This record gives sequence, structure tokens and C-alpha cells, in this order.
Amino acid sequence: MPHFYVVTDCEFDGPIPGANSMLSFGSVAVSNTGRILGEFEAVLEPLDGAERDAGTMAFWQTQPEAWTAATSNPEPAGAGVKRFVNWVKSLGGEPIFAAHPVVLDGLWIDFYLRRFTGRPLFEGPWVPDRLFQHPPLCIMSMVAGSTGRGQWQCDVEHYPLEWLGSIEHTHRAIDDARGYANLLKLVALSRQANRDP
Repeated sequence: MPHFYVVTDCEFDGPIPGANSMLSFGSVAVSNTGRILGEFEAVLEPLDGAERDAGTMAFWQTQPEAWTAATSNPEPAGAGVKRFVNWVKSLGGEPIFAAHPVVLDGLWIDFYLRRFTGRPLFEGPWVPDRLFQHPPLCIMSMVAGSTGRGQWQCDVEHYPLEWLGSIEHTHRAIDDARGYANLLKLVALSRQANRDP
């Protein structure tokens, strides 16, 4: 079965999964040929006992539209995570989690998967029913390696808007996931074209 990427962006109210809450997340499934296979979006209720981080909330005060998108009509976090798992499984193939950077968004998804499904983001090949079939992909690192840019130059503020499919980085999770999906398509397909005879 062909592999595909689940490009994911998370929004949260603090830096530490569990101590703080993931507000929302969005994912775009992209085939290995660059075709969009589907999208997923969830707005989650805060975790019991979690608190909001003052520094993060100061940022959100500058982003009122994104804050509204990240907090309106939330569902229980466990229900949202289970919907996500079912959505990924419904696509078939061999899903690969991808984020920009994976060390940020991957930590949140890993924490929520562990908490609400008892399974981590990535499991070894000896686990036959694992959700993601291959190690997570860091799109930021892929851009750095493909373009020769320094890691510090691999952020949305340094990218031409066309690299993101001309999608503005709004801090609404699904918008940002769409932009990163376009970035992955651009980099992955150009690498593939350079590799193929």
C-alpha cells in the first residue's frame, strides 16, 4: 500500500502538554504524489486540571480571530482524538505523521494519543496495528536539508508565500496545516524529480 503524509498543526494555551492544553489541531493528508487525500480539524475542551500559560495567552491576545477559531464549539478531547485516529485509519495506505517542526506538534499529538488511546505517536515495526507506519517527518528539517538554508531560516516568516501555496499563516490549525502541506509537496516533489531519471 502507498505511503502518505498526515501534515498536522496544533494550537495550544501553553508550552507543556498536560500542564497546558491543546486547543485545536488540523491535519491534511497528502499522497506521495502530492494529491490532497482529505482534511481533519478538531477544537478540544481543555484538559482537567491544566492551566493556561500567561506568556502564551499574551500571544493569543494579539490573534483574536485565531483564538476564536481555536476555542469555538469544542468537543471533549478524547472524542476529538478518537475521531482523528479513525480518520487516519479510514485513508488506508501507510500514514506518516509530519509537522513543522515535528518536535513541537508531534509532542502534543503524542501526549494526547497516549492519554486518550493508550498508544504513542510512533511505535516500533513489531507492533502490527500501529497508527503511523513510519517515523515522523520534520518538514522544517526537510526544507533545511533540501534547500541548504540554516535551520533558523526555516520558518514561515522566511518562506516565500508561494512555498505555502499562497496560504496565509493565520494560526488557525487547519490553515497552517494546509500551508505546511503545500510546503511538503513542493520540497518532496522537487526532490523526487531530481532523483528520478
